[in-house]
Amino acid sequence: MTESGGQFAGVSQRSTKHNSRVDEELEHDIQGMLKAERATRSEEWRESEPVAEGEPDLTADPGGALVGGTPVGMDADTVVVRAELARWLDRADFPSTGPDLVEAARDHRAPDAVVAELERLPQGESFERIGDVVRALGYPTETGPGPGA
Repeated sequence: MTESGGQFAGVSQRSTKHNSRVDEELEHDIQGMLKAERATRSEEWRESEPVAEGEPDLTADPGGALVGGTPVGMDADTVVVRAELARWLDRADFPSTGPDLVEAARDHRAPDAVVAELERLPQGESFERIGDVVRALGYPTETGPGPGA
């Protein structure tokens, strides 16, 4: 190997997490799977079992019953706002007033956008949970529309 520019030749093509011997062993271990495009274990008991005949496929949507997305009465933007507010406020922060929630969010190092949203809360009200905060900010919730609707 020759050294050039402070690096050894060929080092840039290898992983930096392992030494070259471990990289080669790992590469050798997966060669069979890469070439066969399937698992190549010699012990059959290590393979995951396929779904038995007549059993339901657990990865499938059972008759289209699964619905992703948003709860009834909410839109995607509201879900994002609620999740972001809940991310920066703990259960221990409730019950609280608007200014107390702003202070709690700042204590939790919430982004400015979250703090600004909490600063819009009406003065003199106490909030028991995040749903109350979201409703007070005028967003619809799964239990019904916000106050402005």
